[in-house]
Amino acid sequence: MELLINFGFLGLFTAAFLAATILPFSSEIVLSALILSGMNPFILVTVATLGNVLGSIVNYGLGYGGGEIFKRKFSTASEREVNASLARFEKYGMYSLLLAWVPVIGDPLTVAAGLLRINFLIFLVLVTIGKLGRYIVISVILCAGG
Repeated sequence: MELLINFGFLGLFTAAFLAATILPFSSEIVLSALILSGMNPFILVTVATLGNVLGSIVNYGLGYGGGEIFKRKFSTASEREVNASLARFEKYGMYSLLLAWVPVIGDPLTVAAGLLRINFLIFLVLVTIGKLGRYIVISVILCAGG
């Protein structure tokens, strides 16, 4: 984590990208450290959002292009659990993508959006709103406290 912090914007982009994929990673720690070090919060929030959204686009692509392969080879969930997840996504609709930033449920939501062939532009707008909102809240809290 410290290595990513030392790389500044590039480290933050990398952390945010990895956090949005199926890898367990926290971009919030890197963002917080960089904000507290005095770097420009506006640019940091922008970089974090871009990296995190790009990671979600990768997940969408995994679902869209390789859904069956993903479900069989890389998912630890059973077929029943995957189907239940898809059913929940269909029940609550595409607006659940506003929660793509939430740990544990966010990444599967973005894969499910690809599996269900959700319109990419709608996907992109909703995911970006949710992820940008999260980073803005973190930034405001840190800037107000520091």
